[in-house]
Amino acid sequence: MKTVILVRHGKSSWEYNVSDRDRPLMERGIMDVNKVAKQFLSNIVPIDAAYSSPANRALHTAMIFLRAISFPFTKFGLSNELYDFSGEEVHQFIKALNNDKDTVIIFGHNEAFTHIANSLGNMYIDNVPTSGLVQLKFDTNDWSAVTKGTTVRTLFPKQLKE
Repeated sequence: MKTVILVRHGKSSWEYNVSDRDRPLMERGIMDVNKVAKQFLSNIVPIDAAYSSPANRALHTAMIFLRAISFPFTKFGLSNELYDFSGEEVHQFIKALNNDKDTVIIFGHNEAFTHIANSLGNMYIDNVPTSGLVQLKFDTNDWSAVTKGTTVRTLFPKQLKE
């Protein structure tokens, strides 16, 4: 069995005159990421590796989330393939994962994550919101064979109590 956990970056700010890659999180984004991570902890699955887009907002989301679940940063990496908005590069990234990893968590962007959640999961999601988490499980032991799986869990900030 293979499992991928998608976490869209937290709410980001357009307030600063910086490139798209450098946009920071807003305070609300930080609070929402913490809320989702705390809820994830209540039913955590062992994670073999974590990866993030190098964009500031995704990387900051990853750091907050992974600290909250006490994930070792020695198992964390950045990938330019995850700075993707269509989902094609994210899909290729997933299919190229090393088979010694059964469960991975990925931090990135929309529309890519909504596309991946809908094309690889079995539940339609209109939009993966900022700080939203979607967990997908696949009945295979080979990442390159990943096709349609099961949407095991979604955690969206608006659905969680304070």
